[in-house]
Amino acid sequence: MVKKPGGNKRYQQNRNYIRKNDKIRAREVRVIGSDGEMLGVMPPEEALKVAKSEGLDLVEVAASARPPVCRILEFGKYKYELSKNKRNKEKTSKRIKEAKFRPRIEEHDYMTKVRRSEKFLHQGNKLKITLMFRGREMEHINLGMDLVKQAIKDLSGVGKADDQPKLNGRFIIVTLSPLPKNQRSLRFNSLEDLETEEPDDASEELDDSSEKEEEDQEEEK
Repeated sequence: MVKKPGGNKRYQQNRNYIRKNDKIRAREVRVIGSDGEMLGVMPPEEALKVAKSEGLDLVEVAASARPPVCRILEFGKYKYELSKNKRNKEKTSKRIKEAKFRPRIEEHDYMTKVRRSEKFLHQGNKLKITLMFRGREMEHINLGMDLVKQAIKDLSGVGKADDQPKLNGRFIIVTLSPLPKNQRSLRFNSLEDLETEEPDDASEELDDSSEKEEEDQEEEK
């Protein structure tokens, strides 16, 4: 039989389905009472009688357990709490932004990258600093390392390095984590600058056109 493309759509749609009351199909379930007390293992029909006697629902909260775990609670409130927790998790999850540097970066371009990096960290994002060498630039690794360390120092008001910068092939890489919110202080941005939206990309590439022209010339040599 030829398998239809797209996978098991019905399974994908029902993965997050929460069984409750007479929809619970297991022979036995482990039941947690409305007060958090463990009531033991029993048939779901018996557990449902207990739930109904309290005017509540029997809800399957751990379907993969053996036997499945069910709780006696108010289903509507339970769904609301799940949705609220999911929103809070999405809101507080940290994104990783990336700022790319070159050893021969000009002061103006360096400051542009530092300002944007400071903004990212102040907003609670992790920041990955990447410095790339090309051609004969590998002869001056120490200069690249000094530049990355200077960037870490310039951003010390909003973040700190997770580790020492490391050379990986033609790249120097270091990741910065934001300081606790009450410890962050701006050096290169104002509070008004923070209200300006930055492109919502997975990584921020701040290479300027003059650098790219130099790269092309370097490759031709």
